[in-house]
Amino acid sequence: MRLSSDQISAIKVAAACAFGADAVVRLFGSRADDARRGGDIDLHIEASPEMADVDHEVQFRTLIWKALDEEQIDIVVHARGADPQWIDRAALRDGLIL
Repeated sequence: MRLSSDQISAIKVAAACAFGADAVVRLFGSRADDARRGGDIDLHIEASPEMADVDHEVQFRTLIWKALDEEQIDIVVHARGADPQWIDRAALRDGLIL
């Protein structure tokens, strides 16, 4: 996993603030692979259905951009219990829980 402990902590705190304490955050894509270089931060957030909406995603994006000062962050929000899309299946299969 190519994130620092400070980055992981900031992501977890922002997710809990925006999506609730039961949100599950996974890192997937190139940053989840120690052998690769570069790449943006791809995050998959599984949240309760009432929290998995655009308003909460905007809140999370605001918190995470302030904490990390990182512009290349891709976020996928999945409502727990909803049918997974292809990106959800990939993140659930290959992602690392933070």
